[in-house]
Amino acid sequence: MRILIVFAILYFALIFLSLGVGAYFIIEKLELGEPFTVINRYILYYLGFDLIFRYMLQPMPVTDVQPLLYQPIPKNGVVHFSLLKTLYSFFNWSHLLLLIPLSIVLMTKGEQSLNTLIWAGGVYLLLLTNNYLNIIINQKTAIFIVAAILVGGTAGLQYFELFDLTPFTQPLFSAMYAQPLSIAVPLLIALGSYLYAFSHFKAQMHLDTGLAKKTEKTIAIDQKYFERFGKLGLLLKNDVALIIRNKRARMAVFAGFFFIFYGLLFFTGAIEAYDGVYWRVFAGIFVTGGFLFSFGQYVPSWDSSYYSLLMTQNLTYVEYLKSKYTLIQVFTAFTTLLSSWYIVFGWDIFTYVLIGALYNMSVNAAIVLWGGAYVRTKIDLTSSKKAFGDKNAFNYKSLLLTLPKIALPVGLFALVDYFLGATAAKLSIVAISLIGLSLKPWIFRRVIAIYKKEKYQTLKAYRS
Repeated sequence: MRILIVFAILYFALIFLSLGVGAYFIIEKLELGEPFTVINRYILYYLGFDLIFRYMLQPMPVTDVQPLLYQPIPKNGVVHFSLLKTLYSFFNWSHLLLLIPLSIVLMTKGEQSLNTLIWAGGVYLLLLTNNYLNIIINQKTAIFIVAAILVGGTAGLQYFELFDLTPFTQPLFSAMYAQPLSIAVPLLIALGSYLYAFSHFKAQMHLDTGLAKKTEKTIAIDQKYFERFGKLGLLLKNDVALIIRNKRARMAVFAGFFFIFYGLLFFTGAIEAYDGVYWRVFAGIFVTGGFLFSFGQYVPSWDSSYYSLLMTQNLTYVEYLKSKYTLIQVFTAFTTLLSSWYIVFGWDIFTYVLIGALYNMSVNAAIVLWGGAYVRTKIDLTSSKKAFGDKNAFNYKSLLLTLPKIALPVGLFALVDYFLGATAAKLSIVAISLIGLSLKPWIFRRVIAIYKKEKYQTLKAYRS
């Protein structure tokens, strides 16, 4: 898994370098306006989406302070160390891979060298502000939700040409180039965010922190509603409680919500390379499969902390898997309902959303459960890590099982479309989905046999 992470870092590093070198020329070729002005217009969104991605992906600094409090080390030094070590995070230095080559390109195009470097420094200071804001809002989910709604809402209003905020913010970023002394503003903002984070964590730094019993309010769940479904209802109640009460599970569901807007890249013709019927099938699966991909693919890892206990209960694998299957279907149906606004782009576009939903609720729901037998990813629900647990038991089979989720429907659609046309191709997706639903008992028997075969390997991985 670490090898895959290294490849992911190299991949995104290459993207940043490519954007840094090519952004100016891309804007120039597309004739969007004076490139430097256009860049300053959209820095606002760059900062906004950077904060969102940090919240969902960036690990938080962890320092075991109690042993240090016995040592002759000032509290200030411990907090400073914890906060400053975040500067080495990939989420901070990766932006330099974009800003440095972009600054070089700007200087070669006639921009003043000193002013350009000051401008780049000001942007980087604002990105560092995001770093320390992220540390604070990680303890206050409500603030993040408000920020995400503001960023997404502003981008949506601009996309549909209802309101454009960038003409008001562009002069602010341009001022860092035109008036070099204005870099004092982002410097003060970055320093202020650092000092706020410093005071926040120093105030919580005591020997007895974490020892006192906490009284927390929890959300009550109607037990009677689930009781009517028997053991299935009990298992569903546990999953719903997990999503409502646990931050990591909530964030997985929240991340899946953003999949709904993924279709805008494919259904609007905004990107020429994605303007094709095959891409629409791809988009339809992703738009309605947010929960399936973000939460469902980690079944049964969400139960890893008490999986051993589940194995001792009077439950069958059929009941356990049926509850997960039902949960995926319910959330997929709900996501499809939320995606119904795509009908404004035409009925033909919306049919791709519907066939994607049907495929997710039948074939993909079964594939997710099948893959779960090999996903031995232990998820610590109390951990502050952003990654979903330690991938100490990554299995190539689980990776291979992700291919039918996308490749199978797109490949089938392409094949039928080539010989019989788009309408027949859509019906082929519907047909394979209905076949998947009709073969549900047989599929469950096959999946249960695999779960039983992998049972002790899974238990061993979850105990490590």
